[in-house]
Amino acid sequence: MKLLEVFLLLILIPSTTQTEPNPARNQDLVAAIAEMQRANYFTFVMLVNMSPPDVRLEENVTFLMPNDRMLSNILLQEGSVSGFLLRHSIPSPLLFDTLKQFPTGTTIPSSLPNCMLRITNNGRKNYVINNVRIISPNICVAGSSIRCHGIDGVLSESCVPASPPIPSPPLLPSAPSSRDPNVLTPRPSPNPSPSPNVKSAGSSYLLSFDGSLNFVAFLVLSLVGIYL
Repeated sequence: MKLLEVFLLLILIPSTTQTEPNPARNQDLVAAIAEMQRANYFTFVMLVNMSPPDVRLEENVTFLMPNDRMLSNILLQEGSVSGFLLRHSIPSPLLFDTLKQFPTGTTIPSSLPNCMLRITNNGRKNYVINNVRIISPNICVAGSSIRCHGIDGVLSESCVPASPPIPSPPLLPSAPSSRDPNVLTPRPSPNPSPSPNVKSAGSSYLLSFDGSLNFVAFLVLSLVGIYL
């Protein structure tokens, strides 16, 4: 069933049968949906309401929204609505002023895992994401965690793949040891520091406890050496 048929069916349902808004729903999402409706993106709102609960689509997100005419020409299989919305969203609330800072060739992640979006930045009137152009920026601005922009088409399902992680360099093999592992090599003992009170042979001074020259002791030992 095409989206247009589903949309017309929902319009024909009497308003008395419509469910009340979910009070537990993120208020930023409620505000964003109201802004989408005021901008005539009714079919995209329908998809948001049809999608099962997913925190990735309820806060900290930027939606890229095709209009009703574009969405009326696509076919969505049952259970594919969530994937469609994830592919048409960025996991961060980005105003157009932020997006336009990205130069051509930049890739940014979509909310769909392993699906990247490539930027072609030719200015405000020709800002392209993959195969679509942003034509109505900054539609959702009321809340702090959701942004949305109108685009002139549907993002192709062939996403730009995420770049593989850079492999770590291989570890170099350690050099073989020539020492016989069965022979224990005694560890050399560190050279003992001379006691601060012991006079070294051939030296002509004596160190005191605090490491300074003890001039008196030096004179005494010199005199003793003369008379021996």
